[in-house]
Amino acid sequence: MAVVFGSSRVRLAVTVSTFSLCAALGAQAAFGPPAVSQETEQAQELTADAALPDDVAGLIEEVSKVAREVSAKNEEVKELEDELQAKEEELVNLEAQAQDAQAAADEAEKLLQAQQSNVDGIAQSRYRGDTLDPFIATLNSGNPTSAVERLGYLGAISRDAQRSLNSIAEISDAAEESRAQADGAVAQAKKIKSELEKEKDAVIAERADLEQRQWQIEERVDSLSPDLRAAWENQNSPISDIDLADLGANATGAVAAALSKQGSPYSWGATGPSAFDCSGLMAWAYQQQGKSIPRTSQAQIAGGQTVSISDLQPGDIVGYYPGVTHVGMYIGNGQIVHASTYGVPVQVVPVDSMPITGASRY
Repeated sequence: MAVVFGSSRVRLAVTVSTFSLCAALGAQAAFGPPAVSQETEQAQELTADAALPDDVAGLIEEVSKVAREVSAKNEEVKELEDELQAKEEELVNLEAQAQDAQAAADEAEKLLQAQQSNVDGIAQSRYRGDTLDPFIATLNSGNPTSAVERLGYLGAISRDAQRSLNSIAEISDAAEESRAQADGAVAQAKKIKSELEKEKDAVIAERADLEQRQWQIEERVDSLSPDLRAAWENQNSPISDIDLADLGANATGAVAAALSKQGSPYSWGATGPSAFDCSGLMAWAYQQQGKSIPRTSQAQIAGGQTVSISDLQPGDIVGYYPGVTHVGMYIGNGQIVHASTYGVPVQVVPVDSMPITGASRY
């Protein structure tokens, strides 16, 4: 996913849905039977059992929506950080190019000065009369042989002078070109520095906003009752009994690495080894095999070989939700392993337990 700084995407304000835990607590109070007759208690239990799925589903959906928005914001911030890192590396390269170009210009200037000294020497020789007209020099010579030698000498001086002048012109042009390159590189470096300043400010603001939203989600999830917390952790129908023998050869490589982290906690932006977010788990699992893949969910889906859902193989990365704000790793048997969201450990779930938006192979 390409990030355009200064665009509406950078200024994106993810509206966090708010809900009152009082409603949840009220629902929980309704579930608890009052101290009344056994018949009344049984009737209330039946009513509570009937209402529980709807209330829990509504609460989970509401919190899940906010959590997905936070995850999307987290992926966006990571994209910004990656873009900043790339630009910082580009800045280092440009500064090195500027230094090289300036060094070339300085060297050309030294050569120019040396050649100018040669020309100045020839000019002084002419001023002293060393380069009289060849014909006059011949007439003034009492010795024909000396006259011929003198003519040859003067001709050589003339040719040397011309070559020096030509060389000076070439060196001067090279010096000007080197200076222009140095000036251009420096100007580009200054421009990137200015952009980086603005972009860093944007990332700082995005990070502060993200941390606030993350805190809100964590507070809400941590405040859930045990029943609601269990429902929250089981929202994607996790599969607890994974038979590695059934996976066979599939339970190797990146798949085995990812499966080894079942039960690890979710943490926003974490890349292991003790906690993960969705794309962090994917990157960590492949790193254990000596392979580097992109860090964000969008880049992971865009960076590999696109595959259809019907052709999924163990190790493929599956993207979920609009904008690919979540990813998981296909392990075979119609299942993925993923780091879902805050309060939900790394777990195995059905591949179609969330809306699929694409898949990629590395």
